[in-house]
Amino acid sequence: MNTQQLQGNFMRNWFQLCCVCLTFACCQSVTHSEDMPRGTQPLTVEGDIASMMIDGIDRFLLRKIDDAKDDRVTAMQVRAESSVDRETALRPLRERLSQILGVRDPRMAGVPALNATILQSGLVQKNERYRTYLIRWDVLADPSPTAANLASIHGEGLLMVPVGESVAAVVAIPDADVTTEQLCGLVEGLPAEKQFARQLAESGCQVIVPMLINRNVSKRNGRAEMTNREYLYRPAFELGRQLIGYELQKVLGAIDWLDSERQNRNRPELPVMVVGHGEGGMLAMYAAALDSRVQTTAVLGYFAPRETCWQEPLDRNVFARLNDFGDAEVCSMIAGRKLIVGNFDYPQLELCSTGGAPAILKAPTAEEFSSEYGRLQTAFASTAGADAVQRISDYSELLPAIFSDSFQPVQNQTEAVTVAKPELDLVAYSNARHVRQFEEIDRHNQALLRESPFVRSKFLDQLDQSSVAAYEKTVERYRDTFRKDVIGEFDEPLLPLNARSCKSWETEKYTGHEVMLDVFPDVMAYGVLLVPKDLKPLEKRPVVVCQHGLEGRPTDTFMNDHYAYHDFAARLCEQGFITFSPQNPYIFQDRFRTLQRKANPLGKTLFSVIVPQHQQIVNWLKTQPNVDQNRIAFYGLSYGGKSAMRIPALVTDYCLSICSADFNEWVTKNASTRQNFSYVWTGEYEIFEWDLGSTFNYFEMAALICPRPFMVERGHFDGVGTDDWVAFEYAKVRHLYAAKLGIGNRTEIEWFVGPHTINGKGTFDFLQKHLNWPSR
Repeated sequence: MNTQQLQGNFMRNWFQLCCVCLTFACCQSVTHSEDMPRGTQPLTVEGDIASMMIDGIDRFLLRKIDDAKDDRVTAMQVRAESSVDRETALRPLRERLSQILGVRDPRMAGVPALNATILQSGLVQKNERYRTYLIRWDVLADPSPTAANLASIHGEGLLMVPVGESVAAVVAIPDADVTTEQLCGLVEGLPAEKQFARQLAESGCQVIVPMLINRNVSKRNGRAEMTNREYLYRPAFELGRQLIGYELQKVLGAIDWLDSERQNRNRPELPVMVVGHGEGGMLAMYAAALDSRVQTTAVLGYFAPRETCWQEPLDRNVFARLNDFGDAEVCSMIAGRKLIVGNFDYPQLELCSTGGAPAILKAPTAEEFSSEYGRLQTAFASTAGADAVQRISDYSELLPAIFSDSFQPVQNQTEAVTVAKPELDLVAYSNARHVRQFEEIDRHNQALLRESPFVRSKFLDQLDQSSVAAYEKTVERYRDTFRKDVIGEFDEPLLPLNARSCKSWETEKYTGHEVMLDVFPDVMAYGVLLVPKDLKPLEKRPVVVCQHGLEGRPTDTFMNDHYAYHDFAARLCEQGFITFSPQNPYIFQDRFRTLQRKANPLGKTLFSVIVPQHQQIVNWLKTQPNVDQNRIAFYGLSYGGKSAMRIPALVTDYCLSICSADFNEWVTKNASTRQNFSYVWTGEYEIFEWDLGSTFNYFEMAALICPRPFMVERGHFDGVGTDDWVAFEYAKVRHLYAAKLGIGNRTEIEWFVGPHTINGKGTFDFLQKHLNWPSR
């Protein structure tokens, strides 16, 4: 080999070596340089990542709704094939259905009384076939043990008594927007063929017609517009009750009396029936599923698939319903008794978002109905034969279906009614009765609210507060309850991180990196990592996760001096902390609120997704070489303050939590119809959480964070609450930390003269103290 060849080989080898070194250097820059955090690949996503997040969560929830249907089908097949006695098998299902419908209070025993006074007779109509009376019956006692029944619940409506012996005892339930008088043919507004209460009375039935709360819309406290039904639903839901449950209790109370009447008259063979249309059809279905005394049930204008129940009026929102109970599953609990399903005259309704929840009521398509009805027939076939359930397509088929071969049609419609007291204006009376019934439910909700601290105190009686060690051991069962029954947990493993990043901001003191992580299929986490420029190689520093509020974005926490955040993430970074500002999915108004509505029927909430997002964020932060895994803190404002109460309670990797501009007597804030700061009046229709009144107010959530450090930041002029209510709830936190566990140095509250904003003084000191970081 000559000299020239040797030189050529040397140059080629040198060039190849340079290429290898350059490639290695580039790879090192991807994993270790300032441009990309360690272990991340380039983030190349285009478009609004927050919007993509909402869309992805939406797909995830819709898939989970479909999965729940498949699980229900399997469970129903297992029950059908089980050798266990049917009533024994149904008992836990009935208990579960009662619980989620809010039918959990004992009913009062009593006889319906005529709604009569000295000036007004209870009799409002009579003819040759029956008499009609205004009635009222006891349902629920005042929940306050020392009260004089000032907040008791009664049913009100009409009683139609046949002349001669009754052939059946019936509760006939109208749709929410049909009055009892209309269903009985006493006033105008409902065509004669739809007046099935009157038709049943003419056929010889004793009929009770309860009044339902209507769907009229009005502005509440000068703020959000919503229906009467949604207004009563909101506080009830927070207290573990439902408007559906209250009305169901009234129906069941009427059945109690009808059943006792047939026993007292020695007529045990007299059938008890429930017949309902629209909202009344829903109540009839639930009543028969829960109460085996009902022998015949007619569900008109309601039966349908419920996979889109999140579109229906909010007062129909039943937490965890779709886990066990589609309409086919509920009706299958009636199998062995007569069931009539009417696929006609579905109420039609569309509600716009004017503060209340948007909603649509519509008839199912023929294909949708057939699918659900086919599943129901299969369930009936395994118990009593598919013929035990009957489908009708018109009101004219109702009475023949109810009475079968014994039905004798009335030849002539009853002549014009004779009113006992002509001066009684039945329309005005109906309106006044609605006001009474509406106010009764409101008072009962408020009485439950007053009792709720005692219920929660009893709930916590298994929490050992004798020492920190004993406390940490016994608090876990409550954390598990919070995770599964309140927040809701998806049984879904976290995906590999698949971290992607890009450097998007740079100042003299820090660099900002956008970071995206996989969480679940279609669900990702995203946020901004701020890294101080004075960070030394291998130096471990604390991290503060800085959480934005409602409709916020990560950039709000460190750019442009937003009036609420005052760049607190950037200020903390300049103090030497690493910060991470996540994008939480409470953004885009109805789009994210609809996610909550899709999650609720699965027994889940928006935080069922947010919590695993944060777990994945913490998991990733721990992979970064400059992060101290034991010093990762959480600091959130407003909706971020809500997050500060819920996320660190479950993501125990957070070593402390600061709740800013949100800490409250939370149950009162959600359930009070007296306090001006209540969410009952506002457009946050997604904010209500099932049965918090019996379980976790903000003290109880703070108890899940304890014994880790916990702080509240409160501006005196912050309208989210009042100082007295904030102090009331925080005093319980202080008592737990200082008096019970002897760790009072781990909790603080800072009061400052200011509005709904980050103050960033006492909280910064708190972070420096408990994250062991010197003040700069």
